Amino acid sequence: MSKDTAIFAGGCFWCMVEPFDQQPGIESVISGYTGGHVANPTYEQVCSHTTGHTEAVEITFDPEVISYKDLVEIYWRQTDPTDASGQFQDRGDSYRPVIFVNSEEQRKVAEESKKQLAESGMFDEPIVTSIEDAKPFYPAEDYHQDFYKKNPLRAQIEELGGRQQFKDTKWAK
Repeated sequence: MSKDTAIFAGGCFWCMVEPFDQQPGIESVISGYTGGHVANPTYEQVCSHTTGHTEAVEITFDPEVISYKDLVEIYWRQTDPTDASGQFQDRGDSYRPVIFVNSEEQRKVAEESKKQLAESGMFDEPIVTSIEDAKPFYPAEDYHQDFYKKNPLRAQIEELGGRQQFKDTKWAK
């Protein structure tokens, strides 16, 4: 199996794991922190909004089974790409939507996908999700990993707190 990684930030990482984890070709989805200036930050430090980090997921995948382009398409359906101040009930810089790219190829795919989304007419507001170079990724504490499996009721409540309602209205396919 060949491997590649993708890093996406889109609000609370708890809600970002399951949609990717369920796809064929995904080896792992790890919740963590990236984009900041503090090495090995804790959840409490990131929540203080002083580290510059955003909550994100790092996805290890087999590009022969699922493409990076497919992952970007899944990502768009998990976020409100018009909201730079957080996602749904999660507010603040640590919840901003970002596609972190680790190669020029990923940047090209992400930029083209963003352009297509902007031109699609699906949104009345501009697409503000940023595309940035990947920075060191720090896995979150163990209790944050596989949250939707460990806490299915809480995960469902988080989903109903905004994401599902958003998807039902803007992403109805």
